[in-house]
Amino acid sequence: MELPRLMGVVNVTPDSFSDGGRWFTPDAAIAHGLELLGEGADVIDIGGESTRPGATRPLATEELDRVVPVITALAARGATVSVDTMRAEVAEAAIAAGAEIVNDVSGGLADPRMYDVVAAAGSTYVAMHWRAHADHMRDFAVYDGPGGVVTAVRDELAARVDAMLAAGIERDRIVLDPGLGFAKRPEHNWQLLRDLGPVRALGFPLLVGVSRKSFLGTLLASDGSPRPVGEREHANTALTVLLAQQGVWGLRVHDVLAAKDALRVLERLDEEEAVHD
Repeated sequence: MELPRLMGVVNVTPDSFSDGGRWFTPDAAIAHGLELLGEGADVIDIGGESTRPGATRPLATEELDRVVPVITALAARGATVSVDTMRAEVAEAAIAAGAEIVNDVSGGLADPRMYDVVAAAGSTYVAMHWRAHADHMRDFAVYDGPGGVVTAVRDELAARVDAMLAAGIERDRIVLDPGLGFAKRPEHNWQLLRDLGPVRALGFPLLVGVSRKSFLGTLLASDGSPRPVGEREHANTALTVLLAQQGVWGLRVHDVLAAKDALRVLERLDEEEAVHD
């Protein structure tokens, strides 16, 4: 079994849903990135814009000031760095600073220059399913067509793939993300997790991010209150195992050590099965 890559999250933001600004300063973000590397992260994903529901966007200059110093420092330490951005300007600066992957939650819809920047650089490009910015994406969580959310995500990602290829992004540089939690209600997330097959059938590696998301908090609610963000890791670990068994390319996680431990168990069982075959 080929285990998924672990993409450790470093939010250089004051308002992230997952860590509330704990890594907002460059020194704190760099230290956290190094910690995640030590725990076994394959990629460090650096983001300077919160995409939690309802979030407002920072200025491009603010986003640049947040991510470029962190990317520069971590790339210099030998880390494989991904920049989590929807802006071509930020992607371009991040690539120049050493980022090897552009992780665009908008799939290129937020900035018409993004594909040209990625194609020119030859970077790996993660294109997520997206319908609207965070401040109003809940208004677009409607999937009433035939096949529901699974078919819609597949078809909308397929349209993005056509646009990427037409812009000159090489096929083997494309990774797709079904966009769990983005313009999706909890039931949509579960439907996608149960049936990723149609999205996988597009023929591209998949990156999936479920870590600490609100639909897990809803699932684990007690007395009507969602489970707090910091207490959702056990559920995420269960999904780490299930998604690894489905052959996803990567998992975007906050607790790298927990995910790494789960994958090591799977790897050991796979070795045992090989011995007895």
